[in-house]
Amino acid sequence: MRHRTSILTLSFIAAVTLASSAFANPPISSVAVAPQYDTTHVYVAPAEVDTFVQAFLGTFGGQSTPQVVATVTPTPSSTTSQLLQTPAGTVSLFGFKTPVPYPFGLERNGYLVRDLDIAVKAARDAGANVIVEAFPDPIGRDAVIQWPGGLNMQLYWHTKHPDYKPLETIPENRAYIPPGAVDEFLKDFLTFSGGKVVADDKDASAAEIGKPRDKFRRIEVQSDFGRMLVLVCDGHLPYPYGYETTGYEVQDLQQTLEKAKKFGVNVLVPPHQARNRQTSIVQFPGGYIAEVHAVSK
Repeated sequence: MRHRTSILTLSFIAAVTLASSAFANPPISSVAVAPQYDTTHVYVAPAEVDTFVQAFLGTFGGQSTPQVVATVTPTPSSTTSQLLQTPAGTVSLFGFKTPVPYPFGLERNGYLVRDLDIAVKAARDAGANVIVEAFPDPIGRDAVIQWPGGLNMQLYWHTKHPDYKPLETIPENRAYIPPGAVDEFLKDFLTFSGGKVVADDKDASAAEIGKPRDKFRRIEVQSDFGRMLVLVCDGHLPYPYGYETTGYEVQDLQQTLEKAKKFGVNVLVPPHQARNRQTSIVQFPGGYIAEVHAVSK
């Protein structure tokens, strides 16, 4: 009898524990749409907007939406705005005619979400700070959030749902995170995005971040938002590493760089082998810095 009572007691405790866990940590439904709606935010001086457009599209192909002048912040401002859509990734381009209100310009990218209020709540519940509360823009609503490690990004929603064709190659959101924040960042971001870690190399060659004699931790994340490469380092980075927020995959790196040079793009880091890729870092007219790579066959 005593043995049977113990089994019943343990079963009851287990059932209560499972029920409590289910209510305490409910799963967050995916708020993402698709990777082609992840846009890198690029800010350049108004006089350099057209030159940047020509160089970016000349390098990667694609087209631009018509340029408009609008207020895209919750406080008064004015900027040119257009979307550059290429097979390798999308850019939201801004050429502010007024000073840029804080903290705009510090966000790396924008994620399209299915419902902004639900997405903001999901981000906050997952551990993000909402540093710009939801506000209307000319075609929808936006908010800006910050993840542990200091990573800023914008969440956006359109009144009229956009319809973009899938990308040929999905770009990397290159996130430099300090060691003390990486575990919290991963936990929070994966909870929000519904993503997963697909590779975690704790002893990778740091040649990929400009330090060929060192090692570092390199983490690949995939979610419905797209790809993210988490680069865990102490901040002792040679220029220009750390300034590139996006990595673009192309079929032939050398051909891409040759095209880029014709449009005034500067090669800051010459092509070199890093893991399974040929990689380079370039700077476009207007100052935008990006990583470009081709994966070895």
